[in-house]
Amino acid sequence: MADLEAVPEDWSSALVVVAHPDDMEYGGAGAIARWTAQGKKIAYLLASRGENGIDSMDPDVCAPLRVEEQIASCAAVGVTEVEFLDHPDGTIEYGVPLRRDITAALRRHRPEFVITGNFRETWPGGGLNMADHVAVGRATVDAVRDAGNRWIFPELGLEKWDGVKYVAAASSPLATHAVDITASFDASVASLRAHKAYLEALSGDMAEPEPFLRSMAEAAGKRFGGVLATSFELLPL
Repeated sequence: MADLEAVPEDWSSALVVVAHPDDMEYGGAGAIARWTAQGKKIAYLLASRGENGIDSMDPDVCAPLRVEEQIASCAAVGVTEVEFLDHPDGTIEYGVPLRRDITAALRRHRPEFVITGNFRETWPGGGLNMADHVAVGRATVDAVRDAGNRWIFPELGLEKWDGVKYVAAASSPLATHAVDITASFDASVASLRAHKAYLEALSGDMAEPEPFLRSMAEAAGKRFGGVLATSFELLPL
């Protein structure tokens, strides 16, 4: 496999768009911590509140708990602006309503860099991805174009935004770029550990933040100079 290139850092603001609480924390949060430490402004938009993500917990109880945990998780990597939409966890649909919601956030936040999760059919290693991730990632890419067209979603009453320079997907099997997270690795672990209730409901490797994230960072680092790294697919605009 080819070596990974460094993610460009000639930007000052970013918007992270993912489907659920914990999505960015499984791999991408180390990069977020690096960038906020550089003084970059980063906000999060979550399409759902993760209400159906814990089998042992009623959704009405689960949703506010996962929102609270996501806010704490973001704080661990220097992010204070966190917004939640109300698309249904587990059955998020790709379509115009989702694109409109993401477009509205892009026009409000006006980021130069947009970060989403893996929306390919599989994960690195071959495991199948889930429909929510695919829908939100695809809608995010399309919303970047929508946000820059004044004639799409004019009902939002927001000025168009065509200033996005880069779009990247974390944890993609088609990764092209990476970020050195050696100095921010501990923050990434703390960010995932903030999802306490979610982790307690898991079993297996994903329930152990430090070793799971370290194995991912070491694997990415093998293609990026041997440092601890997190990978992204940088998408053409």
